[in-house]
Amino acid sequence: MNQSVIGIVHSRLEAENLVNALKADYFADAEISALFPDKEGTKDFVHDNSTKAPEGAVTGASTGGILGGTLGLLAGIGALAIPGVGPLIAAGPIMAALSGAAVGAAVGGVTGALVGMGIPEYEAKMYEGKLRDGNILIAVHCVNDDQLKRAEETFKKYQATDIHRVGEAALPKK
Repeated sequence: MNQSVIGIVHSRLEAENLVNALKADYFADAEISALFPDKEGTKDFVHDNSTKAPEGAVTGASTGGILGGTLGLLAGIGALAIPGVGPLIAAGPIMAALSGAAVGAAVGGVTGALVGMGIPEYEAKMYEGKLRDGNILIAVHCVNDDQLKRAEETFKKYQATDIHRVGEAALPKK
């Protein structure tokens, strides 16, 4: 089973710096996920009101309208409104999990999606609480022990907190 390294950063600048460092360490955009509160409000973004995602309204958004810089280059960017958590922006494989069936999991919301990705429920609830408090979740997919070690070192170097290795369930294909 593949694994991911997940951690929390406290600002968009910290997220950009961490993602840049991961990319410099040869992690591809498609291997990096970011999930963060939409502090500006999704009203500024393009919406797809026809979506039927359970537990939350998932809205499509163009990368140019949401983010600049490094985070804007990550795959699968979209705006989400998750009841109990509020508006979020997601990028990378986590976006596919949040917009797919995992959102309707028994636990629901972000916690359900994270559990569906293979994160233990107690950690998923902790991460959802951190997101509610305005923090940013960054995750990177790793295929071997060397990548796991490098990713963990990079997360620590860029002062991420709540760093965990998690086994991955099969992520939805893009």
